[in-house]
Amino acid sequence: MGDRITFLGHSTVLLEIGGARLLTDPVLRPRVLHLRRHGPAPAPAALADLDGVLISHLHGDHFDPPSLRLLDRATPVVVPRGAGATTRALGFVTVHEVDAGQVVELAGVPVRAVPADHDERRWPRFGPTATPLGFVAGAGRRAYFAGDTDVFDGMRDIGAAGVDVALLPVWGWGPTLGPGHMDPARAAQATALLQPRVAVPIHWGTLYPIGVHRVRPKALAGPPRVFAARAAQLAPGVDVRILRPGEALELDAGATRRAPASQRAPRR
Repeated sequence: MGDRITFLGHSTVLLEIGGARLLTDPVLRPRVLHLRRHGPAPAPAALADLDGVLISHLHGDHFDPPSLRLLDRATPVVVPRGAGATTRALGFVTVHEVDAGQVVELAGVPVRAVPADHDERRWPRFGPTATPLGFVAGAGRRAYFAGDTDVFDGMRDIGAAGVDVALLPVWGWGPTLGPGHMDPARAAQATALLQPRVAVPIHWGTLYPIGVHRVRPKALAGPPRVFAARAAQLAPGVDVRILRPGEALELDAGATRRAPASQRAPRR
């Protein structure tokens, strides 16, 4: 199998790169607090034989203990500095606590932590804090997982080091966005700074407050399309690929193509 990106919903992505299987910010349940999942749950095969889990920050829609308990506790987990004790308490044996700039090797694949511009606090406010991160995984081919972030100048440096695929948040989990997030226009600005070969919008349409989808149904599917249009203006050389939850994108030396997915989200 070659390198492949499988969008599992929200910020959860199965990243198969350089022979490693890495899972980002696992949120796997049908409901998280007041948020209901739209679209299919991740296929069990996507959660098996993982070489690592990458956690960007401690917000509940990115660090979900019940979801993490569904994974093999022998799987190495990479977390921001300050999140190690909370992660070990879930039973994970190998936890790498990192700061921006540090590199961890998972199944022979380097994973470099990079900065993110986002709130470090976890609800409740007296809970642990950890500085949010993004990650760049791979050597020959590199994938940038932004986690949750606003645009920041350092994105230009991340792109200059070489990014083949950028996984960029383009929305949140409700009808409005708070500070520290990218909307489609801001994500397009990030794309222009990064200049990846391929950009895949994430963090949209999967988690939505119970009942609100009846009032604002277009918010579920609109942000990635707006992002694609804006990115075409600001970064015309970047290939934007919109994946529905359960859909995969295979990467080869010269092109990208959609791979058959075992599950596909219904069109909205």
